[in-house]
Amino acid sequence: MLGILIILLLALISGFLVSISPETTAQQNKFEDILSALPQTQCGKCNYSGCRPYAESIVRGQADINQCPPGGTETIKVLAKLSGRQVKPLNPENGLEKETQLAVIDESLCIGCVKCINACPVDAILGAAKQMHSVLVEECTGCELCIAPCPMDCISMQAVAG
Repeated sequence: MLGILIILLLALISGFLVSISPETTAQQNKFEDILSALPQTQCGKCNYSGCRPYAESIVRGQADINQCPPGGTETIKVLAKLSGRQVKPLNPENGLEKETQLAVIDESLCIGCVKCINACPVDAILGAAKQMHSVLVEECTGCELCIAPCPMDCISMQAVAG
């Protein structure tokens, strides 16, 4: 029993020492900076499931910095600076840069199927089964993921004023 406790204690100490190493801390800081530079739309247009996995891949050198259409050119410039890479144009295979948009539900057509609610990665759609749904404007990232599953074609994207 004492042997197990000693091994556990050594493992905890080793883990702590690794976690505070300058390389790990620098890598974590770089990851956090890159993650905060991304627009947090969670749209998947970068071919990752969200901004966090995309940021992790950039830090590991597995993803290019030009795969985020919602962030566009400005985000590419910031990512280039943070990652020490060259600025390059947005990869058109990931989509085109657009002005910021929000989802709008035509409430007269909505049947309350909840398919848009299930598709929204940021929980920006409010409603219940067989009830009208509404978009929480403050939460909507404009990812467009709610449009395709809607069987009534009652969701559209509108440009944000200003």
